[in-house]
Amino acid sequence: MDSEAIRAIVRRALDEDLPDVTSNAIFDAEERAGARIIARQAGIIAGLAFAEATFRELDSTTEFLTIRSDGDAVAPDEPVVEIRGRVRALLAAERTALNLLQRASGIATATKRYVDSIAGTGAIICDTRKTAPGLRALDKAAVRAGGGHNHRLGLFDMVLIKNNHVDRAGGVGNAIARARRSAASVPLMVEVRDLPELREAISATPDFILLDNMSASQLREAVAIARSTSPRHIPLEASGGITLQNVREIAETGVDRISIGALTHSVAALDLSMRIEALPPGDPGARK
Repeated sequence: MDSEAIRAIVRRALDEDLPDVTSNAIFDAEERAGARIIARQAGIIAGLAFAEATFRELDSTTEFLTIRSDGDAVAPDEPVVEIRGRVRALLAAERTALNLLQRASGIATATKRYVDSIAGTGAIICDTRKTAPGLRALDKAAVRAGGGHNHRLGLFDMVLIKNNHVDRAGGVGNAIARARRSAASVPLMVEVRDLPELREAISATPDFILLDNMSASQLREAVAIARSTSPRHIPLEASGGITLQNVREIAETGVDRISIGALTHSVAALDLSMRIEALPPGDPGARK
């Protein structure tokens, strides 16, 4: 993961919060303490690199000992991280670190539920660009920690021809032809709304086809058409209206990929908390 991208997110988040007038008023600059981050509910941990970067941004000497790793399952009251450092830095970083860690862990937990729900079908779970503004690196890393796959990272790394592009360009085939003339170096996906658009897309042989808001029966028919008429295997992706209740049915239609915006756009944070703890008496930073 790009360490500078992590630091950029952390710095923006800390800028919203600092200075910490409370901790600065109560504690000496060199006073040290320990801390422990604890899980309050069961889930999947993600975002540890972002939490560590938050503490180290305020005190580069902070010791950050991970007890769990990204992708690990935790139960209520289990420890996730142990930390040692200057008290002011620990307390100033606490809320920002927890915000990032809780959001990422919530995304990873939700992703893992979807991944487990389609086990054995051959399909994969993908995210979308419906991420929190400024937090895409965090959100995408969290999806990976939950066993999912990242769709395009932004508008720059894949041509994704959607309905508005198709309507303005005068059809699926025209949109694909135009895109290929000027963006041939990146993968190309086209979104289709019905079976006639699917057939038009297949004839233009894109790299991927996205089947938008189709029912399970429509998806099965789309898969049958694509497999019987395409000269090569074009990965098919289902998107729209997918929930934990219907995701396995969707996967069993034979689609290759399932993209779910809810993984990141409406995630519930995993409940975590941080407790300050006294250092052992022999520690040079322990308060006398």
